[in-house]
Amino acid sequence: MRLDGLGEERQYYIIYRRAGEGRAGKLIEEPVGRESEGMSAAKANRIRGLRASGAEKANTERRAESEAAKLTGDGPLTFARLWLLYQEVNAGKPSLKGDISRYHNHLEQRFASKVVEELTTLDMDNLRADMTRKGLSAQTTKHALGQIRRIIRFGVKRGLCPMPGSLHFEMPKVDNECTENLTDEQLAAYLNALDDEPDQDAAGLLRLALVTGMRRGALLALRWTDCDFERGLITLQGASAKKGKTEFIPMTTAARTILEAVGRTASPFVFPGKDGGQRQDFRRMARRVRDKAGLPKDFRPLHGLRHAYASMLISSGHVDLYSLQKLLTHDSPAMTQRYSHLRDEALRKAASVIDACMDIGVTGKERS
Repeated sequence: MRLDGLGEERQYYIIYRRAGEGRAGKLIEEPVGRESEGMSAAKANRIRGLRASGAEKANTERRAESEAAKLTGDGPLTFARLWLLYQEVNAGKPSLKGDISRYHNHLEQRFASKVVEELTTLDMDNLRADMTRKGLSAQTTKHALGQIRRIIRFGVKRGLCPMPGSLHFEMPKVDNECTENLTDEQLAAYLNALDDEPDQDAAGLLRLALVTGMRRGALLALRWTDCDFERGLITLQGASAKKGKTEFIPMTTAARTILEAVGRTASPFVFPGKDGGQRQDFRRMARRVRDKAGLPKDFRPLHGLRHAYASMLISSGHVDLYSLQKLLTHDSPAMTQRYSHLRDEALRKAASVIDACMDIGVTGKERS
């Protein structure tokens, strides 16, 4: 709990996480009233306990329900109303931006007016078939279906609706084992293309992606305060992380050189937008550099650099899968396993050194 203001106009705030979510849960801070309105430390602590336990709804949840009620009154819970609640409660999460775009592009027209508990497996099958006909990838379709499932589970968990009785999600199979790699020639061409960029500070973003494997969100959100030049660490803030968890990666000599070459401005961000705020995108530059370097069109302009980074490390034969998992901030070894074939190839090359050391033929007889 904290206080703002002095005298009779003191404002009480409570800070808590939902019970059962642990330290990984979202930290909620919200006002509960002023001292002049009868609020006290004891009352604020009691409210904090109720909201942390889930016995009382948070301010955002109550506002969302109020707004949702305006949409449909006391009628059946529609998907649009449940989505509004979901959006309000998850405001501020890094993943919400993608959810909003996906909702408007793929879900709103088809599901907005449908009653949640009346959704069926056929509705999901029709969505999957329609997205396939439009030429959308299996991964895009899987994300759309997964979002519907998350929204419905959100409603069920909060007692807003029952789980539809005849609803099953059949997810499309996704082959996401793509692991872009760069040959020595491609790497040299890519670095030359970066050197030709007129905005070398912006080019530093792509260089940093290549030497650290950082994700797009982490690069865009990177602040100078996240760069510890003394201890040689880069902080990946949980607020912009895919998992919502703050992690640390080493600041290598290459990363340090790149960061030290970036011109500092009044902005707190290392790679700020034009107004000094957080930069929102850089795909145009990334595609231009990729094309100028002559890389394949299917080489993903940024995420491909993350895979190239991982591929170079594991192919070197000096980095094991566990270390690579930590450098990539993967949750589980399974996510890093896609690079195992490169490790095996590096081991075969290392083992074949014996062929140069021993002049032994295939028959096992020593050559003369």
